[in-house]
Amino acid sequence: MFRDRQEAGQRLAIELAKLHLHQPVVLALPRGGVPVAAEVAKTLNTPLDLIIVRKVGAPGNPELAVAAIVDGDPPDVVLNREIIEAYSLDDVELGALIRKERPELERRRLVYRGKRKPLSITGKTAIIVDDGAATGTTMKVAIRALKRRSPREIIVAIPVAPPDTVAELAQEADRVVCPSQPARFHALGYHYLSFPQLIDLEVANALQQASQRRGAGLPVRRNRTTKPTRP
Repeated sequence: MFRDRQEAGQRLAIELAKLHLHQPVVLALPRGGVPVAAEVAKTLNTPLDLIIVRKVGAPGNPELAVAAIVDGDPPDVVLNREIIEAYSLDDVELGALIRKERPELERRRLVYRGKRKPLSITGKTAIIVDDGAATGTTMKVAIRALKRRSPREIIVAIPVAPPDTVAELAQEADRVVCPSQPARFHALGYHYLSFPQLIDLEVANALQQASQRRGAGLPVRRNRTTKPTRP
């Protein structure tokens, strides 16, 4: 069990540091993955960015994804062919569903990243970070989208996940770092002592703080809702 997301990030950073990675770039899955990724990026002294995934739900069943849109320049659309065929969706119907979700993807991008462009991962090691994975569905979409951007290597870094999910992710990514793989995996929050819901402002602040640390080296003023990490 982890004390909080910050401690989980510190644990991940220790494991990742052992790998001596080539030009690593840390990419967080918001919102929960952001404080974890921020600790990883700070410890490894690497750039921090986001990989924003928006699910495209099936008609009448929004929880079942027919596709997903991944923010980028341009955005990537990852299709779920099996579900598309099950619903007999043609290109026009599928396109309409995708267009319906684009505004929310754009909203999140503007709120989280502002005018900053996504970091390039071409030829670099992309480390995708989340606060855990139950089924790994969103992580798989992120991996498949990043493969189109020509990274040198894709590493999944998650504090906790069931062993079968880790095995599935290992088939998609080059490496998976997951220090806790309980045989009995409960809801993700059960594996943390403190697991608060995050707000958009905290995501935006984390990116700004990371940029300040690596850019101007200015002192960072924490948001009142962000817990300090242990030295």
